[in-house]
Amino acid sequence: MLKLRLRRAPREDAAPLLVPVVEGDAARFPFAAAAGFTGAAGQVAEQPGPARRLILLGCGTPKRSLDWEEAGGLGLAAAGAVPRLGLDARGLAPEAAASLAAGAALRAWRCDAYRAPGEVAPSRLDLIVDSPEAVLPRWARAEAAVRGCLLARELVAMPANRLTTREFARRLETLAEHGITVDVLGRKRLRREGLGGLLAVGGGSANPPRLAVLRWRGSVAAPPVAFIGKGLCFDTGGISIKPASGMQEMKADMAGAAACAGAMLALALRRSPAPAVAVLAIAENMTGAASYRPGDVLRMGSGRTVEVVDTDAEGRLVLADALHYAATQFRPQAMLDLATLTGAIVTALGAHRAGLFGTDAALLAQAAAAGEMVGERLWPMPIGTRHREDLRSDIADLKQCATGRFLPDACHAAAFLREFAGGVPWAHLDIAGVDTRAEAGALGGKGPSGFGARLLDMLMQMYFEDVERH
Repeated sequence: MLKLRLRRAPREDAAPLLVPVVEGDAARFPFAAAAGFTGAAGQVAEQPGPARRLILLGCGTPKRSLDWEEAGGLGLAAAGAVPRLGLDARGLAPEAAASLAAGAALRAWRCDAYRAPGEVAPSRLDLIVDSPEAVLPRWARAEAAVRGCLLARELVAMPANRLTTREFARRLETLAEHGITVDVLGRKRLRREGLGGLLAVGGGSANPPRLAVLRWRGSVAAPPVAFIGKGLCFDTGGISIKPASGMQEMKADMAGAAACAGAMLALALRRSPAPAVAVLAIAENMTGAASYRPGDVLRMGSGRTVEVVDTDAEGRLVLADALHYAATQFRPQAMLDLATLTGAIVTALGAHRAGLFGTDAALLAQAAAAGEMVGERLWPMPIGTRHREDLRSDIADLKQCATGRFLPDACHAAAFLREFAGGVPWAHLDIAGVDTRAEAGALGGKGPSGFGARLLDMLMQMYFEDVERH
């Protein structure tokens, strides 16, 4: 992560200096008019000549932290291949200064672990402010969310031969150093719990399935909020195997679990008073002698039976067991699951928003509001009566999915999951399409986005940390 140092004045060296400019305030820079720079959001202008690089960042008329974050991220990108740079936030409110730095830190992240050393990337940032003492607590809070997001990105970036189910569980166990309690259920305990969906999906792989449970107890005596994550370290589709084209992207099929883990880290780093638990279903969907098959009937952790139709619709099976486990073991006040679940949601929403389904209007509104705050936007989708009727089975309690062409599979998947959420207020975020970026944006380069980690952290901050409410 970008190393930040708070300073009262810029260093006297040649490192580039980023200067945020709100719209209408560009006249104080003589070169701005010639460059057509007005301070509008997204504009960048650089002072010409041999002197120290001065890069103006257009901030528009910022109304929220996200606007400042995006300006900071665009500035970091504009600076290019430099080891260190300064960001002059003097004259700005402490929260704005911290948000600029957060945006720069998010944009600076790159996955360089698997290639030879290349071009220099920014690694140090001097944040120049009027009062470091006033900015420091704001930065500490922002940094926690950034670190949670970057953890999610790092996990998603790992190839499946490195991030096996065992290695995923081991990495989660390292979160204990931050005060998070970690419990990992292996095959024997999964069998004792009767989690037939998770066991079936992971049955064909040499890498055994796991259920990882992360707990942050907080300081408030209240039921936890539960995050449930799909953690498919790789998804071949199983017997219903996927086509070769694009299959390499299935290493990111654990992005939901990664986001939940990142959110838990953020809560721990900023010592959130609100209790939370993450239940992460970790498996690898492979072909093998022990693979589950279309036509099989599975008994789930809830005791209900499910007729398998397509082994490539495995995510809803592992999530169903994780939802039931979270609901019965922890009696949470709310549950939110995150999963790269369906191609149908990508067809509907593209790479612009994640799909939002659920049973509780208040929780759905809260999740959407939190997403808007951090730029991880959601779009409400329906679970209709017909969607559940389509899952009727002739031999089991329900089918895993429907068959045919032009099906609303994202809605079917949500209808299936609803059967295992019990009476707990529940929201389902289908993040397929937004878990990775096809091209660089203000808050990240091409590749893993960490979508969901900051959303969940903001949700907790906005709606579940009110001590008086409890």
